[in-house]
Amino acid sequence: MPVHTPKPTSPFCLRLTPEERALLERGAAGLPLGEYVRQRVFDENRIKRRTRNKHPVRDHQILSQLLGELGCSRLSNNLNQLAKAANSGLLILTPEVKTALLNACADIRHIREALMKSLGLDH
Repeated sequence: MPVHTPKPTSPFCLRLTPEERALLERGAAGLPLGEYVRQRVFDENRIKRRTRNKHPVRDHQILSQLLGELGCSRLSNNLNQLAKAANSGLLILTPEVKTALLNACADIRHIREALMKSLGLDH
């Protein structure tokens, strides 16, 4: 009697626009896209696989708002202007204050880069 071996699954290719792909990835929220599509197309009640979340960001809206506020605040620009004025001698500061201003600029730059990275944006 011949042994029945299951047929291998066949791949399915689907071309998406960048906007469609981004929409799927947001909906998947860390699930592999194939698993997410299968759940949406075939059975939303199926037992879901436990996976590590690829997107540790919990609230994109708040992060986007913070990034926008940081950009609109001109805080980093104002601090940079103060640091340049201090470097050029137009602003008399102690070395400690000058260092604090430069450190504040670096901290703000780091915060901006971390926010953009957490949102998956290029900077």
